[in-house]
Amino acid sequence: MLNALQVVTTVVVGVMVGVEFSVAFVMNRILDALPEDSRQLGHAHGGRMLGAVMPVWYITSVALVAGWAAAGWGDHGTGLVVTAGGLLVLSVIMSILLLVPINNRNKTWTPDNRPDDWQEQLNRWGRYHYVRLAVILAAFALLATALT
Repeated sequence: MLNALQVVTTVVVGVMVGVEFSVAFVMNRILDALPEDSRQLGHAHGGRMLGAVMPVWYITSVALVAGWAAAGWGDHGTGLVVTAGGLLVLSVIMSILLLVPINNRNKTWTPDNRPDDWQEQLNRWGRYHYVRLAVILAAFALLATALT
């Protein structure tokens, strides 16, 4: 049972990292290459779509890692799992404090009501996203290492 939990947890976190990597290095670059109105509308639509899914994914990842740590307490690699869990909790806190406020504004913007600094706000979100991505990538690496 623990083996199944370990694999499921690693896959769920790994796919989450892949999605966030794609947002950072694929989707944002595609959207940023579009004309101004289309760029902003694309970011707003992405913010609505992923803003609905990612909170559940992040919390589920934390819960799975906590379950792995509890079920495997004292086993080889538990320290790595606990550290990974701490990093995932940090990513949730970063999301709530730094990324979600910008995303909540962005997802309501249209070419008619967006603020003058909308591009600066999206760039700030992108910088925060890179840091969060590094945090969850480190968590994933720790989980993968704990499996070996």
